Amino acid sequence: MAAQKNDGRKLVAQNRKARYNYHIAERFEAGIALTGTEVKSLRQGRASMGEAYAVERGGEIFLINAHIAEYGAGGCFNHAPTRARKLLLKKREISKLIGNIKRSGMSLIPLSLYFNERGRAKVEIALASGKRKFDKRQTEKERDWKRSKQRLMRADN
Repeated sequence: MAAQKNDGRKLVAQNRKARYNYHIAERFEAGIALTGTEVKSLRQGRASMGEAYAVERGGEIFLINAHIAEYGAGGCFNHAPTRARKLLLKKREISKLIGNIKRSGMSLIPLSLYFNERGRAKVEIALASGKRKFDKRQTEKERDWKRSKQRLMRADN
């Protein structure tokens, strides 16, 4: 099931590898255009964002490859699990994102999918640039050092 966060968000899916594979520059909150069976499936917590990304098509931003499982009682009204879903952003945000994607070669990566305090489905997307192998190793070293530092602090007490 979906977990409850302390700020009123009900987390449905999270892209855990995004922070490991990309340098996150800027984050945006976007609405998402869904069908009825997709919303019901999300409320059951049946979504995955591991391979998802966002692209620009015709001046709009679309979420590609996000998997929302079919709703069990949907019947013939069910949706395609990995269809392209339109992200709802303001024109100024869209133009800023498109400019950064084309000019500086950044990517649009979804970080999480959740329901806000009003019950609306939202996607947190980020402008990101890819990490190289060296950067990933550096991140791994920092994480290991933080863990061992915590262990040492606990051993002292």
